[in-house]
Amino acid sequence: MEKGEDSSTFEMGNSAQERSLPYVPDCYVVPPSCQPCDSDSEIVPTIDVSRLKGADDERREVIRELSLACQHLGFFLIVNHGINQDILDDALEVAKGFFELPAKEKKKFMSNDVYAPVRYSTSLKDGLDKIQFWRIFLKHYAHPLHRWIHLWPENPPGYREKMGKFCEEVKKLSIEIMGAITESLGLGRDYLSSRMDENGTQVMAVNCYPPCPSPEKALGLPPHSDYSCITILLQNLAGLKIFDPMAHGGSGRWVVVPQVTGVLKVHIGDHVEVLSNGLYKSVVHKVTLNEEKTRISLASLHSLDMDDKMRVPCELVNDENPVRYKESSFKDFLDFLVKNDISQGDRFIDTLRIKD
Repeated sequence: MEKGEDSSTFEMGNSAQERSLPYVPDCYVVPPSCQPCDSDSEIVPTIDVSRLKGADDERREVIRELSLACQHLGFFLIVNHGINQDILDDALEVAKGFFELPAKEKKKFMSNDVYAPVRYSTSLKDGLDKIQFWRIFLKHYAHPLHRWIHLWPENPPGYREKMGKFCEEVKKLSIEIMGAITESLGLGRDYLSSRMDENGTQVMAVNCYPPCPSPEKALGLPPHSDYSCITILLQNLAGLKIFDPMAHGGSGRWVVVPQVTGVLKVHIGDHVEVLSNGLYKSVVHKVTLNEEKTRISLASLHSLDMDDKMRVPCELVNDENPVRYKESSFKDFLDFLVKNDISQGDRFIDTLRIKD
């Protein structure tokens, strides 16, 4: 096949990134305004979440740090989170092992159905979006674990056990962090705990970004925000960039997120922006590529139940602060994803904002 072949030739399971093509086909080239560019690296807020279990004064200080991070970037790093390093390493190992399986094994899970509880795919919506992205992924539901784990891949050996342990630990951590977020909004730490712990949705996006021959031309994922309440991310290499809207006098800049072993990343998603009535912002982020190395990331997205609506609490509404967002659910986002092209900048949160 020659350079310039169109996206219709890159079907699921036969993509350029899966075939390790030595060039970037035209259908992967992002517009110049979206291409990766040098961006300043700065110290991203880092929060020691073990202090949430400390004395009242110490917890209040952590809550204040978290609130500032949510208002400024919608993103922070967490340390001393309590998840053993072996669990993190094992999850990355079995994720890498899955993507190294023969194509026939991976294709058992191939699907372009965004509602499917387990699916293997590439790009965003193969053959439908105008631009394709240099990514391969496996998505699967993970909470409650006993309902879904039997649907997950059996190979590589240990995938279910090791990824399942990671999911359980990250789920517990998500409840603790969401409790701190609702407390920071004056709603109390238990405001959403039962809705998320007992009935909430957890989706694992197990991502693989193979080496790209011209990483300056393509992206692993375009600028977007997550539809979750929060996303907790583990990665083996740097490649994540977040947008700081306050930099350069409000024109914004892209910030490189450093990679430090054992540190987890927390994204504020669209539904926490709704919950906070706009005080906290869902972070816009993108994924850049590496010419030599494969990047693996495990994104655990935490939301309410599929049909449970997130709405602005009455406690955060008054004459000066009217309701600024419509209510919506996880399923509403999936419906949006089917009908829209987020590679072109379509954002779910934009459909929820109530215009003045």
